[in-house]
Amino acid sequence: MIQVTPSIAIDESEIEESFVRASGPGGQNVNKVSTAVELRFDARRSASLPNEVAIRLMKLAGSRLTQDGVIVITAQEHRSQSRNREEALARLVELIRQAEVRPKVRRATKPTKASKERRLASKEKRSSVKSGRGKPRLD
Repeated sequence: MIQVTPSIAIDESEIEESFVRASGPGGQNVNKVSTAVELRFDARRSASLPNEVAIRLMKLAGSRLTQDGVIVITAQEHRSQSRNREEALARLVELIRQAEVRPKVRRATKPTKASKERRLASKEKRSSVKSGRGKPRLD
């Protein structure tokens, strides 16, 4: 079990890892060793996540989310497979922690009378500044 928050723990069997060859520089090592990690987590069907957290997680995932509701995280920054695994798992845990935070409810408010007056006064002042830039009238 991977403890994400005090209330959420993910079973390791829900996370699927596959190892692929990393792109970029690395000398001869890059052509021989599969160091990049592709981590897959099915957020839609996960039994460890509450439904509302799973929905927020899928929204946060963005382009990392497939049509099936699977989050795909690729880590290939490090040269060793183990460090890439740790980084991919850390990214997933951080994403779930962000999704666990319930967003504050926005309450619609009206601007105060004084703020409306200040806004109109500044618009009037700006208007007079701009009108003074024109060609002088012949009266």
